[in-house]
Amino acid sequence: MARVVTCNEDLRLLAKRRAPRAIFDYVDRGSYDELTIRDNRAALDRIRLRQRVMVDVSARSTASTMLGQPVTMPVALAPTGLTGLLHANGEMLAAQAAAEFGVPFALSTMSILSIEQVRAATREPFWFQLYVMRDRGFVAELIGRAVAAGCPALILTADLQVQGQRHRDLKNGLTVPPKLTVANLLDMALKPRWALGMLGAKGRSFGNLAGYAPTGRGLATLSQWIAGQFDASLDWADVEWVRGRWPGKLIVKGILDPDDARHAVRAGADAIVVSNHGGRQLDGAPAAIDALPGIADALGGEAELLCDSGVRSGQDVLKALALGAHGTMIGKAFLYGLGAMGKAGVTRALELIRNELDVSMALTGVSRLGDVDHNVLW
Repeated sequence: MARVVTCNEDLRLLAKRRAPRAIFDYVDRGSYDELTIRDNRAALDRIRLRQRVMVDVSARSTASTMLGQPVTMPVALAPTGLTGLLHANGEMLAAQAAAEFGVPFALSTMSILSIEQVRAATREPFWFQLYVMRDRGFVAELIGRAVAAGCPALILTADLQVQGQRHRDLKNGLTVPPKLTVANLLDMALKPRWALGMLGAKGRSFGNLAGYAPTGRGLATLSQWIAGQFDASLDWADVEWVRGRWPGKLIVKGILDPDDARHAVRAGADAIVVSNHGGRQLDGAPAAIDALPGIADALGGEAELLCDSGVRSGQDVLKALALGAHGTMIGKAFLYGLGAMGKAGVTRALELIRNELDVSMALTGVSRLGDVDHNVLW
């Protein structure tokens, strides 16, 4: 009997069955003791909605805009590394699903398929996420490639100047491409759907770093190399440097402090993403939803405000909007769908969120997202 998928957790459990353990754990787990990844969910779960009745909500719409782009709901697919290892050609499939659904997709610098490969397979241009590395010449080259691909927005990730340790990745011996150890071979043998798909994949290593990064090495070596490329000296002058080379919308992602939000706007950001990297960087950092109201107050509408880290449902989206966000981003939520059912799973993840957002709007007495504010909260 086919599994009935009614919530994002169903997709998570299905992805856990179908993807190799090392890749699933990379998606699913956080850094160090995973305090922050748990807090992201706990903080969202603590927020209660205000039920309203006898309000005409017969003409509801989840439509909105994100950075001037019309969207069917204010949810973008966040940039996620190694997406093409969770499912063959994962970045391409997720980008196609997002475009068909009417929401933005963001491609990570650390994607398996390159900017050019994903653009060739999609009808709509996508957002591109940039890590500012030590080699500014290579960074400038990446920016130029994003311009050439017609990307309308560039996401500069600010919270990975140094890399947080993810214990599970080390214990699993995660490599790119996956190392053929006895344990990994046994695991892959139990995942035939994944293995057959990867045989025909268009890429198995870091597509955007081809010719630049070493491939096929153990995690310890590769992590050391990547850690050496991230620049601990990164500061707001570097954001201004990127702003001077990027003609489109600039998003700064990884903001948890109101002062940092103000700095980002002064450096030229059009939008801010309140984010703790999904609990994968500074363990013990606050839940993103808890940091959101203070940052919204500090910016006072100077820049568009997005929020991620823990968002997995339509109610999570509604809560973020009520606390001052203009939109949200999802990472794990769409990756679970991708690992579970490929492109159809990404579409299903988006359908679940939109349907729950629509129902929750109705039961809180709201027909338009523009009317959502703190009054929908208990």
